Amino acid sequence: MLPVNPDRFLADLHHLRTFGAAGVGKGVVRQAFSDPDIAARKWLVDQYAAAGLETRVDPVGSVWGMAPGKSLLVGSHSDTQPEGGWLDGALGVICGLELARAGAEVGVPISAVSFQDEEGRFGVTTGSRVWGGFTSLDEADRLTDTTGTTFAAARARMADMAGDFVDPARFKGFLECHIEQGPWLDKAGEAAGVVSSIVGIRDMRVTFNGEQNHAGTTPMHLRRDAFRGMLRFQEIIADRFRNVVTPETVWTTGHVDLHPGSHSIVPGRCTFSMQWRDGDKDRLERMEAIIRDAIEETAQELGLTADTSEMLALDPVPMDPAFRAALESAAEEIAPGRWRRMPSGALHDATSVAAHMPVAMLFVPSINGISHAFEEDTADADLVIGLHILAQAAQVMAEG
Repeated sequence: MLPVNPDRFLADLHHLRTFGAAGVGKGVVRQAFSDPDIAARKWLVDQYAAAGLETRVDPVGSVWGMAPGKSLLVGSHSDTQPEGGWLDGALGVICGLELARAGAEVGVPISAVSFQDEEGRFGVTTGSRVWGGFTSLDEADRLTDTTGTTFAAARARMADMAGDFVDPARFKGFLECHIEQGPWLDKAGEAAGVVSSIVGIRDMRVTFNGEQNHAGTTPMHLRRDAFRGMLRFQEIIADRFRNVVTPETVWTTGHVDLHPGSHSIVPGRCTFSMQWRDGDKDRLERMEAIIRDAIEETAQELGLTADTSEMLALDPVPMDPAFRAALESAAEEIAPGRWRRMPSGALHDATSVAAHMPVAMLFVPSINGISHAFEEDTADADLVIGLHILAQAAQVMAEG
């Protein structure tokens, strides 16, 4: 096992939290390209350099610490949600730093990275998706956040630090450690989860168009209420999904916009988000067929018209079998009987990195399953167990 230092690892993890510390408990506000984010990335550059790594900040703001020769890449992201916790992404970044230090001590080549904008201020895993070749830099530069700021304007704040993109060919694989962000490990009292695959995601907007009219004088049987369309659609898919989905399948409507949005007006337009996730591509496609049929049937039944946006489609990404086996072997040795294989229901940078190289992921428990909130936390003992599992597996991966 690589000679990792748990005390140094925990101290660095807590220090990273000071960049943007906010709210109750261990909350952090460190969105991509904000002052705390840039300060954290400058600190990471210094830590990578002190570990003897070649440092680089690429054009999209991802920070790299590179070992000589062909190496294993370990990391995640250090930006947060608008209100986030101290471990989401940060855990994987500090694991990368600690493993790189330990590797340098014994001549095992391990590099480290903190990708930029994984949390999607401007898009979906923006930094790693550009590096993975899924989004061009020109396309990324046109992305905007909720205030209208462009990605180009935001990354210009780090222009004085930026160099070239890193060649993926210098790495033999990617290892990412992350909090689970769900309840399964915590509820079971288990110490780790070896990820089998990262789920696929489908995401689009649906709009039902009806007839805007007076809420007091329009009889119920004559209304073409766009909001009723959204409610009826939800009923249909909930009924039809029952024979298709598994307990791990999820679907969400997270945003609804009614026009004109008045208490006294029957809404003439209802636009809402529709997202579904699963680890099986065929199931995602079957769900899409149900959704599109339900949209058409709802419109016909209620006298509405319907439109849909372009659909974001990210397919499931399986973990590399050899890397996964190394993690499973390490987990059984360090936490015998207290680990499981499990899919990742959340998107991670490993999804993009898989375009270039083998990838693998390890989860540690999230207390009460909470993440993307100030209350996010994991026991120090579980963090250290995760570090030791990584250290043992990473040596196998780096030397293999």
